Amino acid sequence: MAEVFCEDRTSRSASRDDGRIEELSTGSSRGAGIRVVVGETTGFAHTADLSEAGLLAAARAASAVAREGGGGTRLAPLEEHRRHDATARYLLDEIPTVTKLELLAAADEAARSAGSAISQVTTAFSEGRRRILVATTDGIYASDDQVRTRFNVMCVATADTGLQTGFESMARTEGFEMFDDADVAEMGRIAARRAMAKLSARPAPSGEVPVVLAGGSGGVLFHEACGHGLEADHIVKDSSVYCGQLGRQVASPLVTLVDDGTVSGEWGTSAIDDEGRPAQRNVLIEDGILTDYMWDWLRARKEGRPSSGNGRRETYKDLPMVRMTNTFLLAGQEDPDEIIAQTPDGVYVAKLGGGQVSTATGDFVFGTTEAYLIEGGRITEPLRDANLIGNGPEVLRRIDALGNDFSMMPGTCGKDGQSVPVGCGQPTLRITGVTIGGTAA
Repeated sequence: MAEVFCEDRTSRSASRDDGRIEELSTGSSRGAGIRVVVGETTGFAHTADLSEAGLLAAARAASAVAREGGGGTRLAPLEEHRRHDATARYLLDEIPTVTKLELLAAADEAARSAGSAISQVTTAFSEGRRRILVATTDGIYASDDQVRTRFNVMCVATADTGLQTGFESMARTEGFEMFDDADVAEMGRIAARRAMAKLSARPAPSGEVPVVLAGGSGGVLFHEACGHGLEADHIVKDSSVYCGQLGRQVASPLVTLVDDGTVSGEWGTSAIDDEGRPAQRNVLIEDGILTDYMWDWLRARKEGRPSSGNGRRETYKDLPMVRMTNTFLLAGQEDPDEIIAQTPDGVYVAKLGGGQVSTATGDFVFGTTEAYLIEGGRITEPLRDANLIGNGPEVLRRIDALGNDFSMMPGTCGKDGQSVPVGCGQPTLRITGVTIGGTAA
């Protein structure tokens, strides 16, 4: 197989700090990556020279690595070009910069007005357009035009107890129309409230306790602790705790886990993956039963099956690999307030931060950035940041309540040195026991 992947990328960003514009920047890149696969050997070369001579030089370099001297040339007719135009109503050049700067100022002012304890506010806006085209000797000939927009607010609150931070963000695979539904002033107030609440927070408990995860906030836990272990490259290398588990009960019967690159507007959405295959909805775990893994073309070929549309790469300079798109747990039927009311004591996690996971064992550590004590079935005092420590498969088995709400959050997934946009989501849910690494006695 031979493949040409072309990319044209443009980005713009602005940030405001301490009441003034800190940065305005633009960037662009164009290039092509050429992959040649012969047997089990892959040759790859990339170039920013899109002339015929530049492309042929990269093709020869990739081919020389893959062929190791053997030979022959095979030409395959391309299918009709499957072109996917941008779904965004507004592209990067269509909204004046001053309008975007006004959004930064509105969020800044709202955050500062939330309380005198707010000592610093940073707001940031970014947008990007990525156009790709993929052609392969398998006949793939497809292109996509992706537009993404993001807005962040970060606040610092100061008191005798020290400094605390609060963060709120919104990101969509859309243009400026994202702000039809986004209230940037309210985002500023939310970030400020989070920072100020932690000034009086008490130490988090230590030991194993029931944990209720707010809708959307815990999606990153399942992305990291479960999703990566279901990527086929880890499976074929026998480096996942989910190896050999197809058809087996790996989670609570309440759990259905989906990876779906077609969800309108979400951060990991696209029309095609970076190998030209259509994005699709893949059910990974259904009613607690492991039903499938995620596949790119290379791993799927070895198993004699089609790709699941999960071949992704950061830029034209990178080889594609198996990656998640939008990964989420489907909603249940319980009232989220009732889930809390039926939890006598525990911790309510409103927002999770980053973490680490071992795909081989499923063991993870995640930080909380907004959490509260549950006492007598009620959310009470805010808690200082702490760690959740556990095992992905074990957490899936310990889910005993799923809310009827659901929300998504954006994220950036890093793997083998490449970062791609992803979406994570889930309803409010309860885990019967997770170890909290707090400092309370």
